[in-house]
Amino acid sequence: MELKRVVVTGLGAITPLGKSVPEYWDGLINGVSGADNITQFDTTKFKTKFACEVKDFEPTNYLEKKEARKIDRFTQFALIASDEAVKDAGISRENVDVDRVGVIFASGIGGLITFQDDVMEFARGDGTPRFNPFFIPKMILDIAAGQISMRHGFRGPNYAVVSACASSTNAIIEAFDNIRIGRADIIITGGSEAVIREAGVGGFNAMKALSERNDDPKTASRPFDKDRDGFVMGEGSGVLILESLDHALARGAKIYCEIAGGGATADAHHITAPHPEGLGAQNVMIVALKDAGMKAEDIDYINVHGTSTPLGDIAETKAILNVFGENAYDLNISSSKSMTGHCLGSAGVVEALACILAVTKDIIPPTINHFTDDPDLDPKLNFTFNKAQSRVVNAALSNTFGFGGHNASVIIKKYRA
Repeated sequence: MELKRVVVTGLGAITPLGKSVPEYWDGLINGVSGADNITQFDTTKFKTKFACEVKDFEPTNYLEKKEARKIDRFTQFALIASDEAVKDAGISRENVDVDRVGVIFASGIGGLITFQDDVMEFARGDGTPRFNPFFIPKMILDIAAGQISMRHGFRGPNYAVVSACASSTNAIIEAFDNIRIGRADIIITGGSEAVIREAGVGGFNAMKALSERNDDPKTASRPFDKDRDGFVMGEGSGVLILESLDHALARGAKIYCEIAGGGATADAHHITAPHPEGLGAQNVMIVALKDAGMKAEDIDYINVHGTSTPLGDIAETKAILNVFGENAYDLNISSSKSMTGHCLGSAGVVEALACILAVTKDIIPPTINHFTDDPDLDPKLNFTFNKAQSRVVNAALSNTFGFGGHNASVIIKKYRA
C-alpha cells in the first residue's frame, strides 16, 4: 500500500497563555508564565495553591448558555479550540465530504469537574440519587470527540484516545495513520483537559508530583533547573486539522507543515516514575524516526516532555543523548511546560502546536525559569534557556510521556511539494 502524505491545514488553541493560536504563540516566544494563584476553588488547606489556568474564561462568550451548561469545562475548551481550527482550515459540511471527515480526540481524565461536583452534591444530600441527567455524558472523556462531530456534522471515524499525559500525541498519531492509509480525507485531532479542582490538585499533591513553590508561582515550573520540585498543573485544549496532501491541494488549502511520522512505546517499569535510563523515551524516538524515514541529524528541535520533576527531566535527557549522540549538541531543546504548565492529556497537542509554529516561523520557544544549572545534566546541551532563539527548523520532534509508562512522539517537518 502506498501511504498518503499528511499535512496540517488548521490550528486551534485555548491555553493558559491565551485563548487563540496567535495569543498562545505570542506568550511562548516572549517567555510568559501562565502560572498564578488558583481561582477555581479555595486552596487554603492545599499544599499547592497555584496552577496555569485559562484566564478570565467565560464559556458563554463562545457557546450558547444552554449548550455550555450541558458540557464539562474540558469539552467547552475542545469545542472552542476546534471552532478556531475548523475556521482556520476553511472546511465546513458544505465544502467537504462529511463522511470522509473524522474526529479523533483525547483527554487524560475527562470530566473530573462534573464527577467531583455531582458526587459531592449527592454526598451532601439525604441519599436520594438526584443526579444531573447530563452527569454521564458530561463526564465521559470520549464526549469531546462526539460533540465536535455533532457541532460540525462530520461523520467519519470518531473516537477517543487515552494514555494519560501522552493521550493527545497518540490521538495525532491515530489521525495521521487513518489518513495515510485512506480511511479519511480530514481528521480533527487534539486533546483537552480541565482538572484544576480539589480532586485533581489534591490527588497530584498526594503523589508529591506538584511543585509547592507557593511564594513564587510564576517561576515554579522550572524544567532542567537544579531546584525544580515538581510540575505545575495546566489546562486547556489544542486542535490540529490533519488532511491528506492530495485532498488539501485539490481544495487549495493553506498548508502549515507535514506530519512525518510517529511512535509509541511503553516503559514497562513503574506506574508513575520513568525508566531511570529513559529506555522507553529512547525507544519511542527511535520508532518515530524510523516511521518518518529520517535520521537523528535531520531533527533541529525537540519539544521535550520536560515536566520539571527531578527524575523525569534527567531520564529524558539521557534518552536524547542515547538516540542523537553527538548530534544532540546541535539541537535546540525546550520545554513549553515552563510556561503553560503541564496540561496533562492535552499537553501533547499543545506542544505539537509549539513545534508546528517553530517549523513554520523558524523560532524556538524558550525554557523559562532557569536559574541554577543541574550538575546531573550535560552542560553542552542547548535547552534554549530563558529566551527564544531564531534558527531554521526543518523538522521538530515532540515528546510526551504518561503515567503507566506510556510514551509517544510525533515528528513535524516543513512542507515541501
